Amino acid sequence: MITFIKVFAALRDMDMLPAYDNHFHMSPAGRNLAALKEFEAAGGTGITLVTLPYAEVPIREGADFARSYEITFRLAERARAETGLLVNVAVGPYPILLIGLAERYGLPQAESILMKGMDDAARAVAEGRAVALGEIGRPHFECSAEIWDASNRILLHGMELARDQSCPVIIHCESGTTETNRSLAALAKEVRLDPALVVKHSSPPFVTPAETYGVTPSLPASKTFIKTAFAKGTDRFLLETDFIDDPTKPGAIMAATTVPNKVKWMVASGTATPEQVVHICQDLPEQLYRR
Repeated sequence: MITFIKVFAALRDMDMLPAYDNHFHMSPAGRNLAALKEFEAAGGTGITLVTLPYAEVPIREGADFARSYEITFRLAERARAETGLLVNVAVGPYPILLIGLAERYGLPQAESILMKGMDDAARAVAEGRAVALGEIGRPHFECSAEIWDASNRILLHGMELARDQSCPVIIHCESGTTETNRSLAALAKEVRLDPALVVKHSSPPFVTPAETYGVTPSLPASKTFIKTAFAKGTDRFLLETDFIDDPTKPGAIMAATTVPNKVKWMVASGTATPEQVVHICQDLPEQLYRR
């Protein structure tokens, strides 16, 4: 239990605590830098900037992904120039695009398009423009067996590329049970990728070794999830908002300021020690994304 003296000291030094959002989007049509500056003003120190399917670059062929990633890179450059934040970039073919592309072009061509997007994402990592492949994966809802199998083939290819680059993969997929983590870990081991480099985006508070199978959980930064995770006796998890930067949906997912506000609450309430905050918001991101 954290003593009052320790909490008081932590509150005094609150501005020194890291607050890292592991899944943050910016869109050219959204609030982008304005939202990010709000995050910084609230105490945010770093983000994983994850690419989006941008309306500005519709995906019709594999080469469109590389053009799409350029938007993410430009946003990251602006963020670094106009804030003091650490900005790690993840790019990759958003897995749900496979469904629409399959309807338009047939599944074999759609799969080829996403494979090309994966190859170009890995090339961006090799060039030092990104530090992770993401978000990649498979549908988070029921789909046909053909779409599921193709999605897993694309994901497995992404894991092979991540192994070659020694970089993480940020996974978008179903989340309901620990079977998901078991499946992801098995795919990673099939291609000799360390399961710790598999980051489960939007993870439930499955944080113990028996629940993660070695996969790294990235939890939506809700009080309920955070309390549940700490109650299991571990601080091996990341925090995220999945801020979507869509001005037409201002209340969707979580606000840009959520993670720094939750960090303050975690320490002020005695839910976490400053050392645990440093582990979650500094040590783990550094271990994952340092290249």
